[in-house]
Amino acid sequence: MRIDMPYEPEWIIKTIRAHGFEAFAVGGCVRDTLLGRVPGDWDITTSAKPEEVKAIFGKTVDTGLQHGTVTIIKNHTGYEVTTYRIDGEYHDGRHPDSVEFTSNLKEDLKRRDFTINAMAYSHETGIVDEFGGMEDLEAKVVRCVGKPQDRFTEDALRILRAIRFAAQLGFSIEEKTYEAIDEIAPNLKKVSKERIQVELTKLLLSDFPEKLSMVEETGISPYVTENFGEVFQRDTDFGALARLPKEKSMRWAGCLRHLAPELVGKILKGLKLDNETITNGRVMAEAYQSPLDADKTEIRRFLSRMTRYQFEGCLNLKELDGDLKVQEIRRLWREIEESGDCVSLKTLAVGGNDLLEAGIKPGKEVGETLKFLLELVLKDPSMNEKEILLKQLNG
Repeated sequence: MRIDMPYEPEWIIKTIRAHGFEAFAVGGCVRDTLLGRVPGDWDITTSAKPEEVKAIFGKTVDTGLQHGTVTIIKNHTGYEVTTYRIDGEYHDGRHPDSVEFTSNLKEDLKRRDFTINAMAYSHETGIVDEFGGMEDLEAKVVRCVGKPQDRFTEDALRILRAIRFAAQLGFSIEEKTYEAIDEIAPNLKKVSKERIQVELTKLLLSDFPEKLSMVEETGISPYVTENFGEVFQRDTDFGALARLPKEKSMRWAGCLRHLAPELVGKILKGLKLDNETITNGRVMAEAYQSPLDADKTEIRRFLSRMTRYQFEGCLNLKELDGDLKVQEIRRLWREIEESGDCVSLKTLAVGGNDLLEAGIKPGKEVGETLKFLLELVLKDPSMNEKEILLKQLNG
């Protein structure tokens, strides 16, 4: 079988082989190509030592020399080239204490996590599949290379990666691999919250977000972050998340939509998500849980408390759970936007200086007065004129 590769990795492999070494595309790029997916990147493995790779290409980036990785820049894109290696002991449950370079491709493939990620390819050899990866691709199964307890003990993050791959590819997890997840789950305590979050975010952004339920079924949830188990105590249809846009804030808000807004913020913060996602998730969940009728004044009030994106998220979440008013709310929202109705202090016809000139005392009273005037405009947009609003101060 011949795999079509982009020019750059093909050139790198060809150049290394021309110098008398072995070189292959390896891992996810081989898997994705065989599945008809477009690989996100192309990793290369070689029998050449890092210093030999550097000598062949001259200009390289030392990405991880201690682990045998050199990055080659070609056409403004970096391609990682890693020497065949055997990993030493994993005392921290995440990284090998040492690595030993080898000239044997099979030894390198043997240290990888799953059979579908342990295949290599070159035009000269075709697919190199020592552990049944092609079979597992055909059967749509995620299976560890070798003994799953060993693979998960070496690197506990692989536990979540197994579930994430199942979600991204629509695969099941092979029985012994699944049982080992349950057994080794406590080792996730050794994994940083950032790395856990990255895997969960990829899972939620996949076509099969319902696989999130495996996090509870396998006993992982207590080790994700504090209170994460509460996600599974609500009647949440995780499969419905696939109907949301593939955006981080939307999918996380959808996942946590039945939790109290402050708990949503706590969980997202515990997972070290960025501030924008934390705020979006909390605001969307709170707005989703708040009653909203197909009424322009109510819609304008909602819009005054959040960004346009957050309001879109609120409507998406309500729609997700069958709120029949959403279609009419969207129609009225379009009318509000087309009319240019004021929905924030930014577009209110008067500002703080206007109030000071009108005799309002500096400080708290200015803010309260602006809120009072905004509320009048939210009810009746025609009042958003400076003279009309200033007259209300004497009413």
